[in-house]
Amino acid sequence: MRSSQEPTKSPAVVSDNGTELTSLAILRWSQERRFEWHYIAPGKPMQNAFVESFNGRLRDECLNETLLTPLAHARFVLATWRHDYNSVRPHAKLGGKTPAEIACQRAWGHASRHVAILSNNHHEGAKLNL
Repeated sequence: MRSSQEPTKSPAVVSDNGTELTSLAILRWSQERRFEWHYIAPGKPMQNAFVESFNGRLRDECLNETLLTPLAHARFVLATWRHDYNSVRPHAKLGGKTPAEIACQRAWGHASRHVAILSNNHHEGAKLNL
């Protein structure tokens, strides 16, 4: 429990400097929700190693293996992969448990939710879920 004397820390997002994460919409979203946004140094992907590792797995195990044609098919393939990643596949860094098992414990580590973030299926009015 935090005492009234301790400073509170704003939630933060760390990202690279890609154009999809430097837009005014993203910056406005983070300001409205009082999230700090930290960019890694250009050309230094190891400053965000967890995301780089996750993106590599997603690309190698799913995106490079599947021709995604209609949007519904893409959503199905990604939902299936996300379920496997979060609920079926044990992770060595999590002591052989799945992210879903860790999320249920709520007392271990700092991640209170699944690693791969669930999103809504409607692109209109969709919000970034953190």
